[in-house]
Amino acid sequence: MFTTRPELSGDFGMVASTHWLASATGMGVLERGGNAFDAAVAAGFVLQVAEPHLNGPGGEVPILLWSEAEQKVSVVCGQGVAPAAATIERFAGLGLDVVPGTGLLAATVPGAFGGWMLMLERWGTWSLADVLAPAIHYAEHGVPVLERISATIGSVEELFRQDWPTSAATWLPDGNVPEPGSKLANPVLAATYRRLVAEAEAASSSREGQLAAARKAWYEGFVAEAIAEFSATTAWRDSSGEVHGGLLTGDDLAGWSASVEEPLTFDYRGYTVAKTGPWGQGPAFLQQLALLDGFDLDGMGFLGADYLHAVTEAAKLAFADREAWYGDTDVPMADLLSPAYNAERRRLIGDRASLELRPGAPGGRAPRLPVFPDPGTASDAPGLSGARKPQGVGEPTVSRDGMVKGDTCHVDVVDRFGNMVSATPSGGWLQSSPTIPSLGFCLGTRAQMFWLQEGVATALRPGARPRTTLSPSFALRDGKPWLAFGTPGGDQQDQWSLNFFLAVVHGRLNLQEAVDAPMFHSEHFPSSFFPRGSRPGVMHVEDRVDAGVIEELRRRGHEVEVQGPWSLGRLSAVARDGAFLKAAANPRGAQGYAAGR
Repeated sequence: MFTTRPELSGDFGMVASTHWLASATGMGVLERGGNAFDAAVAAGFVLQVAEPHLNGPGGEVPILLWSEAEQKVSVVCGQGVAPAAATIERFAGLGLDVVPGTGLLAATVPGAFGGWMLMLERWGTWSLADVLAPAIHYAEHGVPVLERISATIGSVEELFRQDWPTSAATWLPDGNVPEPGSKLANPVLAATYRRLVAEAEAASSSREGQLAAARKAWYEGFVAEAIAEFSATTAWRDSSGEVHGGLLTGDDLAGWSASVEEPLTFDYRGYTVAKTGPWGQGPAFLQQLALLDGFDLDGMGFLGADYLHAVTEAAKLAFADREAWYGDTDVPMADLLSPAYNAERRRLIGDRASLELRPGAPGGRAPRLPVFPDPGTASDAPGLSGARKPQGVGEPTVSRDGMVKGDTCHVDVVDRFGNMVSATPSGGWLQSSPTIPSLGFCLGTRAQMFWLQEGVATALRPGARPRTTLSPSFALRDGKPWLAFGTPGGDQQDQWSLNFFLAVVHGRLNLQEAVDAPMFHSEHFPSSFFPRGSRPGVMHVEDRVDAGVIEELRRRGHEVEVQGPWSLGRLSAVARDGAFLKAAANPRGAQGYAAGR
């Protein structure tokens, strides 16, 4: 099979990510004696600078990792929680029935910094100054402006000029949208990180003491103070069309910390896949595997009509359960993954495409769905007031013409010791919320994933995590650590990642072949993002899928929208494969790269 670049193979270390600067940074850490955890942290902070339209310091990061010393997979939860003042009643008092997709009201506690610091402290070896040095360099001296950075800033230029002047000051250098190929710096962010390092080094001479001091400065010190003051004393137009202040306080930040959790796992034909808990959408990957375990995917033929139909219909059922059951609450995952439940659900997959949203009743429990917008609601629907078409909302991934707009980042690392990391940082992107002028970054908008409806799994409540779409992946083969992988893509993450995994397992492709293989996904179920639109029966396929297969899918009732040949998916992966370490990265969008030797 044609590949855009080789599958990398070596025995020293591998890094794959959504931006070449992050991959090169991570590889540089490995070359200088750092381990996979050090490399992932350094790369993660560089991603905040190199892909500011996709993530930022005010965002979040879930991480799956394999520790060779501990011989286990762990989840690091860098997902912040809703503020204490964020109640359904508070939003109702503002005349809102959905959380806006932009602005201060949608902010949760910024969890990315805490997540990266927890992994660095527990499993890493490098100091705070060392892991932040590359990000500080790029923030101070500038990064090359990607076409998509320029396009993103251009799309919100009017918003910045009219309503968000602090963002205009940061992202419109000399008053203009930066041109592709130019250099874009963020000296205020560089100064923020320099101050963190200085305060940490003044507080302690030990690595652990410095990391603890940095966390304190972020969640209780000067960073928290600036966030709390900005949230309490300023107000900005958001996607509702109205002007609102924020709800985050210093107490919210001081009361939160990143955590280490056990992963959820599912065994599939000799492989064990690990995901986060159902506070994220990751278990939908496992549910899809549980459903597909009853199909002969090998006999169907990779990317044939039967294969694409079965995978798509399984996704519809798994994501319907996501809508009814997932959240930061008591989720019946044992029942949702049980053989009996999946045998019953599997019988719902027939020869025709389903046009219904069909959650199940695990353990006899009755599902409860939120009240969704009408099917067919466009992703660019106007704000509630209708005053202005909202800009910068949600987590846009694929436009109708198949162009990847971007939404999130991803990084995978494996080192010579056998440690592995899969991390999906996101949120706090430049178009999400006004820039805090003293810090050089903005808050995230992940609270838009809560529902302002009592009694549903994702109902807003103080101190709860929003049901994030961020979904890194890890897999063992025959009980041994094997594959760390993931992709940006919002609701598509656990479709594209699954497609990649199946391409390796059933298509028998190597990592780069699986990344490059024609991609597809469903838009059948409601979006996790404002304004929550759905398109029942719609599936997207790259036009490299056989035309006869596309026609057969349409005959079965799928509304197939054919996209450009290299438009869907942004996968990267690293693996331990016998005596070798391997890696691959996505060519789509011309920015993802793998590095290794």
